[in-house]
Amino acid sequence: MEILWLLMAYIFGLGVSRLKLPPLVGYLLAGIILSFFGITPTDSLHEIGHLGVLFLLFTVGLHLRFKSILRLEVIGAGGIHLLISGAVFAGVAYAFGYEVIPSLIIGTLLGFSSTVLAAKALEARGELGAFHARVSIGILILQDIVAIVVLALTGGGSPSVWSLLLLGLPFLRPLLIRIVVASGHSELQLLSGLLLAIGGGALFEVMGLSSELGALAAGALLSGHRTADELSEKLWGIKEAFLIGFFFEVGLNGLPGGEVINFALLVLALLPLKSVLFFFLLIFFKLRSRNSFMVTATLSSYSEFTLIAGGVAAAGGFISTDIVTGLALITAASYVINAPLTANSNSIWARLEHKLVPLERNTKHPGQQVVSLGGAEYLVVGMGQAGTSAYESLKFKEKKVTGMEVDPAKIEANLKEKRRVVYGDAQDPELWENLDLSGVRSVILAIANEGTKVEATTLMRKYGYKGSIVALTMRSDEYKALQEAGATSVCLPMAQAGKKLAELSMDEIENSSSFNLIIE
Repeated sequence: MEILWLLMAYIFGLGVSRLKLPPLVGYLLAGIILSFFGITPTDSLHEIGHLGVLFLLFTVGLHLRFKSILRLEVIGAGGIHLLISGAVFAGVAYAFGYEVIPSLIIGTLLGFSSTVLAAKALEARGELGAFHARVSIGILILQDIVAIVVLALTGGGSPSVWSLLLLGLPFLRPLLIRIVVASGHSELQLLSGLLLAIGGGALFEVMGLSSELGALAAGALLSGHRTADELSEKLWGIKEAFLIGFFFEVGLNGLPGGEVINFALLVLALLPLKSVLFFFLLIFFKLRSRNSFMVTATLSSYSEFTLIAGGVAAAGGFISTDIVTGLALITAASYVINAPLTANSNSIWARLEHKLVPLERNTKHPGQQVVSLGGAEYLVVGMGQAGTSAYESLKFKEKKVTGMEVDPAKIEANLKEKRRVVYGDAQDPELWENLDLSGVRSVILAIANEGTKVEATTLMRKYGYKGSIVALTMRSDEYKALQEAGATSVCLPMAQAGKKLAELSMDEIENSSSFNLIIE
């Protein structure tokens, strides 16, 4: 039976991936199709899916940083949006015959947006450090905290009197960090993460609380430490593999009744309203139209937490299992809608810009971009290792150079090193439209994401920049797109490194020289 599950999950996951949709849509579909043949969930599949949920919540806990939500636009827009959307969806649920408490739970769950989908989309576009990405992640963290409350209230069972001891868990943070650090960077570190996720869940379960809440709390104990991101990356593949069981199990419950399907269709029809509400709330909290639009596109979906917290609520008897299957259909359909929207958000913005920009408030906006480079002759876009090296080289030759970066942490680090670095989102048309590049002789694009480099080059040429554009690229097939966009030179460091290695090899044979360290 297990091989059949894996085969169906792979076939349907691959099929929807070819349509540029998230594979989990295929897993749900595979489960639903098998349910028509009388195949039902088993205990082993349930355990696999449950572990996937624990690993997911553990990794969410690893990224819980409360400072990410301590911004007016995050707490204001995100909080008000959750209240309004939750009230609307609760009203819809109540109109379909659900009682008050189940309606409130369902309404709250439908107010969430997908954390996984948003993170993947922002990473694919190379925008994780952008201002709109930080607002999006902040709102998602705010929603995750509300999801924690739902998990705590609907986890089922009565908390043990000993559960009060869990309040002392933060005091264990130094010990847990030492254990993870002592595990090194090998499979022992991965094993320590698995033990913490499962152990945290088991501990909370023994105390009469939700195991999902325990896994999340275990991850939160490591949040903010340098090992958290590394541990999250190591757990990524395992989490994704085990989550297949969760989505597959939901699908095996089959299609819900006609009333639930009607409810799902209505909720799906309300997704544009959820999106428009995000946009205007963000505009109200003084964001620029583009940032508001990009956040809206990122958050225009229903969430995997809708299913996870819904499953916990169903297990606790607060809502029916039938509605959880309906929530699964809603979530999967929203992913289908969201995927092309986020993939093409920049091009869609270009078409809507003239209509949406007049809607923004006439005030100083959070995330306001630079309009002057202060007489710089060279602009380095992307202040990572390569960009910093280019900056220092130009500075050493007494050239007037300014760096540009989208990630605030990198800007702060460079400013501490006495480098002149300004904030700028290279994919934002308004940046290049308003930025004075008349005195800039050359722009160096030291950005990792290919799409960002091509988009930035295209925009600079569109808004009249005539100077040199030099781009760093790691793949030989990228240079054609950059050349067509208007780049004047492309640097292929790996190819140049290969040539240098060949030269060194020939020199060694001829001269048998001593050890050489090449930094050119």
